[in-house]
Amino acid sequence: MNNRTLAIIAVVLVGILLISSSAFVVKETEKAVLLRFGELVRSYYEPGLYFKIPFAEKLRKFDARIQTVDSSPVRMLNSENKFMMVDSYAKYRISDVGKFYTATRGDERNAVRLLSEQINDRLRNQFGVRDLHEVVSGERDELMSEITKNLNQVAQKNLGVEVIDVRVKRIDLPPEVSESVFQRMRAGRELEARDHRAKGEEASERIRANADRQKVVIESEAYRQAEELRGAGDAEAAAIYAAAYNKNPEFYRFTRSLQAYKESFKSKSDMLLVEPDSEFFRYLKDPKGQ
Repeated sequence: MNNRTLAIIAVVLVGILLISSSAFVVKETEKAVLLRFGELVRSYYEPGLYFKIPFAEKLRKFDARIQTVDSSPVRMLNSENKFMMVDSYAKYRISDVGKFYTATRGDERNAVRLLSEQINDRLRNQFGVRDLHEVVSGERDELMSEITKNLNQVAQKNLGVEVIDVRVKRIDLPPEVSESVFQRMRAGRELEARDHRAKGEEASERIRANADRQKVVIESEAYRQAEELRGAGDAEAAAIYAAAYNKNPEFYRFTRSLQAYKESFKSKSDMLLVEPDSEFFRYLKDPKGQ
């Protein structure tokens, strides 16, 4: 192999090295900035193949997809002067990569730290004018939307990122506050329970009194109807007896005498003193009662 061949090979290798060190690809999921001797010279690239000056220019790529800022729980004071442990997170993505690089010097940890501070400041401001019920009730969605909108404006201007959403994962009370809040909640529930019991007892007494009144009314009505039926029955029996007497007075007297004998001699210990010629024994002396 002569010197000319070696020179050609060397030139080819240098060309390949230069091409490989100057060519780069920007993907759809990436954003990139171009630095020349550490100074930002370009910050907008469509997805595709590009070239840079080897050794003089340097490329920095960042993830253009949605990222998450998961903040550590922070102690906050609400309008009732009670501390809460608030655990939150945010979703963001890079909108202006040049501004993002300038604000963070290309370190995404700086972006996370700055966003966390901004989120905690806004949560602290909002929670400071609200009580515990307001921050855990349905008003929280409106509160989060307001914080997201406000934070997005600041983040777009200062960091070059778009804040998509801010959410509170969990709100806890510190251990020293939890017990007192629990006791107050239990006292409130006990008071509510006593109120329900009192209302239940009042309703029970009212129902019982109404039932007793209805019982008296029903018994009185039943007694009245029974007396009417008994009177009607006695009247009908008397009418039947009278009709039977008019048809056969002698037979009627005979059956009445038998009934009297039955009632008189029903008990063996009874003693009856009558005269032998008494009218009481007329049918015992003579079947015809003569």
